[in-house]
Amino acid sequence: MISYALLAAFIPTFFFVSITPGMCMTLSMTLGMTIGVRRTLWMMIGELVGVGIVAIASVIGVAAIMLNYPDVFAVFKWVGGVYLFWLGIQMWQSRGSMAIPEDSTAARQTSRRALALQGFVTAIANPKGWAFFISLLPPFIVIDQPLGLQLIILISIILLLEFTCLLIYASGGKTLRHFLQRGANVRMLNRIAGTLMAGVGVWLALG
Repeated sequence: MISYALLAAFIPTFFFVSITPGMCMTLSMTLGMTIGVRRTLWMMIGELVGVGIVAIASVIGVAAIMLNYPDVFAVFKWVGGVYLFWLGIQMWQSRGSMAIPEDSTAARQTSRRALALQGFVTAIANPKGWAFFISLLPPFIVIDQPLGLQLIILISIILLLEFTCLLIYASGGKTLRHFLQRGANVRMLNRIAGTLMAGVGVWLALG
């Protein structure tokens, strides 16, 4: 069983990692801005699944295998990055499923599967996420204790912290949306969100 002293160090460490601005948090803020917090929850589901997989893989050593085949990982990153960049361009031009129409305050419907896939790809293909988990998670594993139980506890805490931070960013995006829409600046909102989304794509591909 994990000691309270270990948890007291683990929780603030990973909260700081989660709350720090990054690709996933920027994506959450962008979607909160364009489609609202409630629909952004589908992206969060995919992102949390991806984070959970990365965390488990970092402990059991799969991460080392991926790092030994950088070409495959690079292709995956580029595909995900190009897709997000394309979505950003569509939003900047006020086209696409996530752009807010000029004559309406409601964003068009984006499929739940597409939103979840965006979150999953961003989490899995984020090299900085792998680096954080590879370097930070193993030191909190107690070798002489059952690994399975420790993973359940630690990853549950990680996902709870990550979800909390995603909600914070998505809510911030929603607040920004309301602020800009009061001035009827829907096109500006789409361009800000599109620029952020495209930036996440470039960040993912080149990170």
